[in-house]
Amino acid sequence: MRMDTDWAERGTCRAAAPDDLFVEGAAQQRAKVVCTGCPVRTECLAYALDHRVEYGIWGGMTERERRALLRRRPTVTSWRRLLETARTEHENHLRGSVPAQKTAGRLVGDAC
Repeated sequence: MRMDTDWAERGTCRAAAPDDLFVEGAAQQRAKVVCTGCPVRTECLAYALDHRVEYGIWGGMTERERRALLRRRPTVTSWRRLLETARTEHENHLRGSVPAQKTAGRLVGDAC
């Protein structure tokens, strides 16, 4: 089975050293800045959540933030589907074409 990771080639973090994203403590907050404005942040976060990645900054979230999110939403079977749907609804809402029933912020909490 091939995992869909084509998005990784477009990540802002491609220019960062891996050691910069796998840090502990206060350095994690600095590492999360790399994710700001990344065009594949949603895909990255979904990948980490769906595959239960335990270490590093993924999609702008630390491992602690991801664990908390997984505990809050134990029934989610596909984070990728959930986050992509939320992003589409949010974009439609911004364009004014469809009222957003759920935005990404409400789906995942304020952790992102």
